[in-house]
Amino acid sequence: MAVVKKILIVGSGAREHAIARALQRSPQNPDLVGLGTNVNPGLMQLCRVFEVGKITDAETVVNFARENAVNLAIIGPEAPLESGVADALWQAGIPTVGPRQKLAQIETSKAFARELLTKRNIPACPGYEIFQSMNGVAAYLAELGDDYVVKADGLTGGKGVKVAGEHLLSHDEALAYAEDLLATAGQFVIEEKLVGEEFSLMSFSDGETLRHMPPVQDHKRAYEGDTGPNTGGMGSYSDANGTLPFLTETDIRQAQQFNEHTAAALKEEFRQPYQGILYGGFMVTSQGVKLIEYNARFGDPEAMNVLALLETDFVSICQAIADRNLAQLEVTFSPLATVCKYAVPRGYPVKPVKGQIIDVKTVDQQDQLYFASVEAEGKILKEAGSRTVAAVGMAADLAAAEQQAEAMISAIQGPLFHRRDIGTQELVQKRIDHMRILRGNE
Repeated sequence: MAVVKKILIVGSGAREHAIARALQRSPQNPDLVGLGTNVNPGLMQLCRVFEVGKITDAETVVNFARENAVNLAIIGPEAPLESGVADALWQAGIPTVGPRQKLAQIETSKAFARELLTKRNIPACPGYEIFQSMNGVAAYLAELGDDYVVKADGLTGGKGVKVAGEHLLSHDEALAYAEDLLATAGQFVIEEKLVGEEFSLMSFSDGETLRHMPPVQDHKRAYEGDTGPNTGGMGSYSDANGTLPFLTETDIRQAQQFNEHTAAALKEEFRQPYQGILYGGFMVTSQGVKLIEYNARFGDPEAMNVLALLETDFVSICQAIADRNLAQLEVTFSPLATVCKYAVPRGYPVKPVKGQIIDVKTVDQQDQLYFASVEAEGKILKEAGSRTVAAVGMAADLAAAEQQAEAMISAIQGPLFHRRDIGTQELVQKRIDHMRILRGNE
């Protein structure tokens, strides 16, 4: 590939704002253009051209790319991957970071992901069954007892998984949810409930070589103390030196190996390289690391943590993914801790307020804010109904990073709330204590 000059960013959330920030830091000084679903003020500032359009429509994306003479595209969200936008861009001669449609099934179909790993003897899966009817569902639930999870098979924005004892309080509720999924998607998965601590491990992949990012822990529950409904993610943290306080080096290496084996399995399955971000959502248990699910792109909020730490030129990484020569590039991250906290609309995620004005001018570190579901109307910012603004603190230790993030997110004005407990010593210690008990160290 020629030296990258013009880069298309597909998407308009905080993840894409973080991608644009990381690209902007490149000494190659790329020309950024964006196509998204809302007028994100952060992307408007960083992109020479930014338009709102149907990002899941391949023809729309390709035409926009051609009009702006881009020579590299980066797809942020999962929906365009599912609809084959990466395939169309490659066919148009535009190298793309983001897997082709068939390979993106590792995220877009939980049934496919489980079957692939089982077929390729990758020992990451809990017990599971895939159902296309209600036949056998009650019997499998009886076999699992109170330790089950019911999962929608397709994309649900992080809200299609219901866990026994948290979202489902009886087998009758589980059966009702399964019937709903059958009616809407025609297929669902029931799995053994894993007990442990969740973490995300994302990897850059060119189809042959993977370069791993630091592990991050996300917080899905809406309210403090890990209570309330599931969300797309209320915040996340990573510890210094590429670790998490409750993980061992063996845990991290096991997750990295699962990503490596899965990328190889996808290439073998489809005879195509997985070029993009492979994001494993893992659970460390008393029996080692197990896979909760795979995603085919950067996590949101996890992208803000890892890209803030990235030392290697991000443009060079993207170029190496597209050129399939990632093996020639060393990828490094700052040895710092990060804490990301989201401010979300009052009432989120059930009945969020919309169209309300927010004010971020009182935040000192503007370059550590990432805009998500925000509409810019001139100089006025309004909530668009989902997660609104993220703030990332970065420091030598978690305590200092948390204090930074809390100070920034608290300074934003408007009908918003956030989880004050993310990254705090009290919450992190609960994770450490939980794993100590599960590993039999207490």
